[in-house]
Amino acid sequence: MNNILFALTLSTMAGLSTLIGTVFIFIKISNRNLNKFISFCLSFSIAVMISISILDLIPTSFFEITNVYGVGKSILVLIISFFISYIIITYLSNLIDKENKGVDLYKLGILNMIVLILHNLPEGIATFLSSYHSTSLGIKLSLAIMLHNIPEGISIAVPIYYATKSRKKAIIATIISGLSEPLGAILAFLFLKRFVSDVMISIVLIVVAGLMITLSIQEMFPKVVKYNERKYLYLGLIIGTILVIINVLIS
Repeated sequence: MNNILFALTLSTMAGLSTLIGTVFIFIKISNRNLNKFISFCLSFSIAVMISISILDLIPTSFFEITNVYGVGKSILVLIISFFISYIIITYLSNLIDKENKGVDLYKLGILNMIVLILHNLPEGIATFLSSYHSTSLGIKLSLAIMLHNIPEGISIAVPIYYATKSRKKAIIATIISGLSEPLGAILAFLFLKRFVSDVMISIVLIVVAGLMITLSIQEMFPKVVKYNERKYLYLGLIIGTILVIINVLIS
């Protein structure tokens, strides 16, 4: 019972660390510096999502699937996953466009929230199962997740706040995304503990990696370029990438 509570607690803490990203919406930014600030925040989030996908989610998951099914089938899974990701992001983008015409930042925030919910669910399952079987592994994994959840919180809160001028909406969206992690842990405890395999989680995480890369390149990057703040774009990309490298080394 103690192991279960510990695993659920770690998953909840890891998920709700996204709320730390909402600190940025309480920083007073002058109109002159607003484009620079948004450019930095979005490019920072882009770097984190792409880097965590390329340096962590894809190689780890690919290796796991290859061990069971071989290289050929693993490559096929990778190709299909990215194709599915492109379809999902394009569909969601068009759907949100119909509801919120012209509100690009709001669309980015909502898309980030949806993608990160899909990311956090399997992450919550993995955190719970790891913590349940090994306390030290659970702590190590949850700390690594907390580190990359903070910029993910920024990628939701900052666009929604500057599109709506509502801190409440930005915080609620971030909380919803964060709570999907303990939800994944609860699902693992109630239903999936005996049935979820490492390969199943790996396939889901490859799809999620595809979603994050597609979202970053197709939706977020063009928006950042429009602000024409190259210095802050590059700065965000560099700092975000360095953070992920540190994160991967820790985990």
